[in-house]
Amino acid sequence: MKQVFADKKRFREALRTYREKPVPEKSPDVPEGLYEKCGECKKNFMAKDIVKNLFVCPDCGNHFRIRAVDRLAITADNDTFVEKGLGFITLNPLFQDTYEQKIAEYKEKTKLDEAFVYGYGEIGGHPCVLGVLDSHFMMGSMGSVVGEKVVKSVEYAMVKSLPLILFIASGGARMQEGIYSLMQMPKTSGAIHKLNEQGLLYISVLTHPTTGGVSASFASLGDVILAEPGALIGFAGPRVIKQTIKQELPEGFQTAEFLLEKGMVDKVVHRHEMKSVLTKLLRLHSAGGDGS
Repeated sequence: MKQVFADKKRFREALRTYREKPVPEKSPDVPEGLYEKCGECKKNFMAKDIVKNLFVCPDCGNHFRIRAVDRLAITADNDTFVEKGLGFITLNPLFQDTYEQKIAEYKEKTKLDEAFVYGYGEIGGHPCVLGVLDSHFMMGSMGSVVGEKVVKSVEYAMVKSLPLILFIASGGARMQEGIYSLMQMPKTSGAIHKLNEQGLLYISVLTHPTTGGVSASFASLGDVILAEPGALIGFAGPRVIKQTIKQELPEGFQTAEFLLEKGMVDKVVHRHEMKSVLTKLLRLHSAGGDGS
């Protein structure tokens, strides 16, 4: 049986640990973690129902931000994902106060080594390299390790001659690493260019949020660019842009739907349909590669 997340025990532990939120000592009538509140319609739902509905609000259809382990669980075929790129250590190149402490806290909270996870997987029976940015780990920001792991995922796809699928959820470059984080933009973009020269498929899936240096680099270079409904996609946030140009902005101008209208996104795909769409794309690509 193929391993998941290096081993199945680690994968299950990661899923279990962050969902079991501690009940406060001064407990209210309802234990913490039993319900999830939708950020759009503000309604409360049983947490188990949200999980069963793939982290989509049953009432308004809002797509919740989800962890990398959940994204892999609902995207890859059962027991096919094998994590790669383990062993990287995040350093503190600018000697920022509390940065090392924050990294340690996020590692403990998410059970991940960093904000990006990648490995071999199968979707609808089609082999691919699957990578996920986890916005719950420092908002999925791209520092030196995240940039290096993205490059390694590209190189792994090239070595194995497999399609690359990356799920993006990021606040951009990691400010605690300064210029080192900004250097990851050309680094990751160059890796994608090499992938393109080899003729391999790259599918970029933009989820909420996709912003900053990540949106301005490898996230926007997919042969096919998909997005989840309502995802915020852009370089600078709407408040920053408004303050800079001193003008009112069109409502929803940085949403996935707006970018679809402007040709920046190929298709907006509901989370319930994402796996079937990816399966179809991989099947078409495989058929084209076989000449059939």
